[in-house]
Amino acid sequence: MAQEKKTLARPYAEAAFQLAQQRGRLAPWSEMLGLTAAVAADGRVVAAVGNPRVGRDELVELFTGLGGSKQDQDGINFIRLLVENDRLVLLPDISELFDLLKADAEGTIEAEVVSAFEVSDAQAKSFAAALKKKFGREVTLLTRVDKSLLGGIVIRAGDVVIDGSVRGRLQDLSSQFNQ
Repeated sequence: MAQEKKTLARPYAEAAFQLAQQRGRLAPWSEMLGLTAAVAADGRVVAAVGNPRVGRDELVELFTGLGGSKQDQDGINFIRLLVENDRLVLLPDISELFDLLKADAEGTIEAEVVSAFEVSDAQAKSFAAALKKKFGREVTLLTRVDKSLLGGIVIRAGDVVIDGSVRGRLQDLSSQFNQ
């Protein structure tokens, strides 16, 4: 189901990206899509979107009212298009895909380092430098602690996952013994 939603969301994300890029408004569109995606994922909003008593104009007003100064007429028209095509539920996927297109166009990549222990600034710089060399892009590095890893790290950057955690290695060993 998740892959199907991504497939449905892709043309909308690409169209939004092309328009935002032409207008020189990638950052405002990214913020607007992120905000509306968070709203679209809220359970109460999901119920309202699925409620036949809530009219299309009300949905457009709800979502466009949230965009504030980040939303221009193009953004309002985009939300209206999503409402008319019953695609508001795709907003989280559209936002995610838009941000990937934006990062690709800007030559950046967001990477997450998950570690069993706190990552020092020196380690973070070292990871960022290694990832920059591997991907040939500027790296925005996010770090997070997950004690369940036991040790080591897991790095996620785009489609790439590098699992150097103790938990991951134990799972690999376990699966080899079970074969």
